[in-house]
Amino acid sequence: MDNIGIRKDLRASYEDTLVAVPAALREEGFGVLTEIDVAQTLKQKIDVDFRRYKILGACNPTFAHRVLSLQLDAGVMLPCNVIVYERDGGGATVIAVDPMQTIAAQVGGELEKIAREVRAKLERVVARLA
Repeated sequence: MDNIGIRKDLRASYEDTLVAVPAALREEGFGVLTEIDVAQTLKQKIDVDFRRYKILGACNPTFAHRVLSLQLDAGVMLPCNVIVYERDGGGATVIAVDPMQTIAAQVGGELEKIAREVRAKLERVVARLA
């Protein structure tokens, strides 16, 4: 599966990208609720080395409230994950979850409408990154 999420490969360093992503998310009303350092976790848990890779759990409270008000079980799809990893040879890759690739798109109705709105916001976030 080559087209998972909303992707952008950047020339910017991993470190610079980790600063830029939360700033771009804020411009669209998202905050970062969680940050998982995958490389550190894998090293601690199973003693393997892995490239620098973080999972950011982003949340837009307005959209989260709308979704949860419609369907309490939809919380399983929250927050919106955005990954940042260091590419071989330098630069970084950013991939944001595409809400239209989740179950939200399958149920239709108001949840699909919200998923489309969130997707547009995440597309703008990723497009802002240089």
